[in-house]
Amino acid sequence: MNNMRVLIVFTLLFTVQACAQSAAPAPLKNTTAKSVAAKDDLVIRAALLKVAPNIQITNIGPSPLVGFKEVSLDGSVVYVSNDGKYLFQGALIDLATRKNLTDISLAAIRKNTLAAVPDSRKIIFAPANPKYTVTVFTDIDCGFCRKMHSQIAEYNKLGIAVDYLFFPRAGVGSESFQKAVNVWCAPNRNIALTMAKNDKSLPKKTCANNVAADYNLGVKIGVDGTPAVYAANGQQLGGYLSPQDMLKVLQNLN
Repeated sequence: MNNMRVLIVFTLLFTVQACAQSAAPAPLKNTTAKSVAAKDDLVIRAALLKVAPNIQITNIGPSPLVGFKEVSLDGSVVYVSNDGKYLFQGALIDLATRKNLTDISLAAIRKNTLAAVPDSRKIIFAPANPKYTVTVFTDIDCGFCRKMHSQIAEYNKLGIAVDYLFFPRAGVGSESFQKAVNVWCAPNRNIALTMAKNDKSLPKKTCANNVAADYNLGVKIGVDGTPAVYAANGQQLGGYLSPQDMLKVLQNLN
């Protein structure tokens, strides 16, 4: 999770209780479960927006915790009490199944977010009939990104398609950012990316590109290092994985 999102969430944690007290409406009589849930959503939304007016609340839904709702905001998941007084973030674990319920919710968010990215915005290395597709946020100058790309033919032979998006870790306007732009503006992006990963200099170019949009998308879904590898279901597979190890992980996904 990026530092700005952490700051926002911790700000909410310490201030949402006071704000919610004025946001909560008086209790209603003879209300249905549906209307109570809707009232709770309004209370939660009002409390969060009073603390952070520009925050993007994408969903308020049920939570396994009694008295709390699960709230998706800015690519993160937090839990807020129905009365809007309390907020916490962190991994919610089902002890019976040992599943990280928060990670499952985050994966669903990432799945929908990444599925909305059109192929025209990606640099794709794929076999003829891929069995699996992974999205990889990559940095031209990242050592493990280069190692992964040096094995791209092996991933493809195992039936794994790799959809690349750019995530220059030094940020927008950095040298790595410009290298990504040079790749995107090249006549053949696949060849240019391979050259750049092999530390070959490309002509400096400018053109309409999605490098900044890719970077911002990565920040939104919590990319904090490269390569950041995501399965089609939104689950983060980790950083660098060898072709065989990646295949094993993909085969064992739920």
